[in-house]
Amino acid sequence: MADTNQQYDAVARECEELFFKKTKDYGTAWRILRTSSLTDQIFIKAKRIRTLQETRENKVGEGIEGEFIGIINYAIMALIQLELGEDAPLEMDAETTLANYRKHRQATRELMQKKNHDYGEAWREMRISSLTDLILMKLLRIKQIEDNQGNTLVSEGVDANYQDIINYAAFALILMGEGVKP
Repeated sequence: MADTNQQYDAVARECEELFFKKTKDYGTAWRILRTSSLTDQIFIKAKRIRTLQETRENKVGEGIEGEFIGIINYAIMALIQLELGEDAPLEMDAETTLANYRKHRQATRELMQKKNHDYGEAWREMRISSLTDLILMKLLRIKQIEDNQGNTLVSEGVDANYQDIINYAAFALILMGEGVKP
């Protein structure tokens, strides 16, 4: 699992670097988005990945790797939104934003380590297309929970689903880095 931790951290650094640069460029304009809008943004990215996987035709030019990075960053934004709530100021300075980002990334990494232990790194034998499908399934679950105003009977909350999405996208990026075809 030491390799997984190092690979996961490398993916996390790449995502954080892009997030931080965009925060410097745009500030925290994303704070205007409701979590349901962030869910939809992640859904668009996951659907595009699936389309590219199925058609093998890319007319926009941006690749699958960038979409998985976007999924990770939007899901962390959603976790930040859930924590801060609607009453928090829209603008946050870059350092505060980055601290929030790192807190949620670290909590998600810890969840990955626990699940990775219990599941024996089963994701390493999965197809990237299956990871894409799992992300889409988690998004449909989140949308249903959002449509139910957060009420569930026995299901995990929205935050746990976002964390799973982050980890599935990180696994896909790790596999792609090892040469597995998306």
